[in-house]
Amino acid sequence: MHIAVTGSIATDYLMTFPGRFSDQLVADQLDRLSLSFLVDELEVRRGGVAANIAFGLARLGLRPLLVAAVGEDFNADYRAWLNRHGVDTSGVHVSELRHTARFMCTTDEDQAQMASFYTGAMEEARFIELAPIADRTGKLDLVVVSPNDPEAMLRHTAECRQLGVPFMADPGQQLARMDGPQVRRLVDGATYLITNDYERTLLETKTGWSSEEVLDRVGQRITTRGPKGCLIEDSEGLAVEVEAAPERARRDPTGVGDAFRAGFLAGLAWGQDSQVSAQIGSMMATYVLESVGTQEYDLETVEFAERLAGAFGEQTAAAVRDQLG
Repeated sequence: MHIAVTGSIATDYLMTFPGRFSDQLVADQLDRLSLSFLVDELEVRRGGVAANIAFGLARLGLRPLLVAAVGEDFNADYRAWLNRHGVDTSGVHVSELRHTARFMCTTDEDQAQMASFYTGAMEEARFIELAPIADRTGKLDLVVVSPNDPEAMLRHTAECRQLGVPFMADPGQQLARMDGPQVRRLVDGATYLITNDYERTLLETKTGWSSEEVLDRVGQRITTRGPKGCLIEDSEGLAVEVEAAPERARRDPTGVGDAFRAGFLAGLAWGQDSQVSAQIGSMMATYVLESVGTQEYDLETVEFAERLAGAFGEQTAAAVRDQLG
């Protein structure tokens, strides 16, 4: 399966606050909120939703096509890193004017996060056309439309409909930026719609659609629920819950959702059903949770399959062994 992953590429600045954000908030002063947190650690890492998903797919033996906009600074190291790990970066547009996007995130001891995102070169993603990329690299079997410049996201989903290419709508944090008509345009006709549980409610609020109406407009709806796992639904009555894979440690939750998507998409590419695919995604998410940085985890086939077998059974583990050897 030839998968194109569109969305952000960024440099992540990950900080740790040795306390709880909730303890710093005064309920009757929120309209004058002004806080500064003294952090203990700073990690500078490669990131961006699309890059994280593509990296995860490549670690599972696929060769995804990354489609995004970056600055010249991307070419210094990041491109080589992704190419070396099996990601096709030929679909990446390089801006002559802007830096690659920046993600700045502070995590407290409850794994709650406060973050900011500088768009930078990502704004130029709206000028990227999928058809010429498909002509050059080969037929696209699935396009992932992950958080990106909003105009780019809408353009990519419109192109997918015109080209007859299945797509996964993954609006993520851009739901806060987009209005109701934009969200409806983004989601309508998606083969897969994926959000977390908060984004699920926000999407319904912004579109004015009920849960049933959303299901009528997409093939499958996947809702990630953090430590509670995920829920997979469709309009035919499918409602499958998949538990979160047990972790050995909790180091940083940044990129956990991206890793889940990578595992889920890999399972689909291998011909597995959504339940098994979500189980693979759940284990991938756990690997990222156990590390600092969204692309810093080690994935050794034998251990990965053993952990899958322990969490979800031998059938899921066998699906991975068959593909990765």
